[in-house]
Amino acid sequence: MVGKPAKTLAEKVKLSQFRALVAVAQTGSFSEAAYLLDVSQSTVSHSIAALESALGVVLVHRGRQKATLTPVGDRILNRAQQALSLIDDMSQEAIRARGVEGGRVRIAAFRSLASEILPGAIAHLHEHHPTLQVTITEFESNQGLANALVEGHADIALAALLMGHEFETFGIMQDPFIALLPPNRPDIHTPLTWNDLHKHPLITSSSDCCKIICARLRSAQPPVEVDYFIANDSTAVSMTRQGLGITILPRLATQPIPAGVRTAELPFQIARPLGLSWLKNTLLTPATYAFLDAFKHLYAGTNQHLKNTDSAVLYGEEWAKLEAQGFDEKAAISTPRYD
Repeated sequence: MVGKPAKTLAEKVKLSQFRALVAVAQTGSFSEAAYLLDVSQSTVSHSIAALESALGVVLVHRGRQKATLTPVGDRILNRAQQALSLIDDMSQEAIRARGVEGGRVRIAAFRSLASEILPGAIAHLHEHHPTLQVTITEFESNQGLANALVEGHADIALAALLMGHEFETFGIMQDPFIALLPPNRPDIHTPLTWNDLHKHPLITSSSDCCKIICARLRSAQPPVEVDYFIANDSTAVSMTRQGLGITILPRLATQPIPAGVRTAELPFQIARPLGLSWLKNTLLTPATYAFLDAFKHLYAGTNQHLKNTDSAVLYGEEWAKLEAQGFDEKAAISTPRYD
């Protein structure tokens, strides 16, 4: 009976053993090497012992104060580093072949999200894919974002989650609507009451996401009307800074808040669910997948929370009602109601 052939050195040696040897050489300690590799100290010790057994030589002198390489260990270390470098080169070549490095992802986004959320996500993305290009186009409406996706001008939309069977979505956060109060108006107390909303001029955006606020205000008894519809969020905030009224906007859209302007909770709770949207039946590029992976890494727990949050569902239901109502967003200016 013929026995199995003996394993070759290449079959005995593992890359994890090379990494352990390099880490011990760098740190001079088995415990610090374990911390560097994010493994247990026993795992490092076992890896070094297994490598020494496979090679038939002692690589590390285990002293009381410090672990040092033997002369042959120094020579083996150089070869181990070369082997690991070759593996890294192979990995980078595979990434380039998959089209991530040097690729481009096109993002359509609301201004408030482009300035507040995207920078952190892009920084995380570039840690792993430094040559990936990101282009950002800002939009004022959900319809503009949806059109950019459907017409092939964008790969991903970052905004209020797009409704419709043609879109896939990944939730990031709930962005609550808040009120901004004019400076030098201590008579307006917080949190706001319905009476406050009746007494003072109200300012909001004419963008899609604020239609739900208008519907909620008009459903009050008696109804509350908005006095100013402003296309630009920063203009609405500036109007409050000038004392023209109370601005109601999603929290991210109010940034940066001017000095002296106070924030206040509304007498009701409404939030817009924010996240990524993309076409469901479209072949995404490797660069787009890398961008999605970066966001999913940062917001995985938040997305699960949003799935279990009623307000995200209610937003979608209210949005459908508003679409059916054909909300009129023409600007309306009334006489100031300050006392």
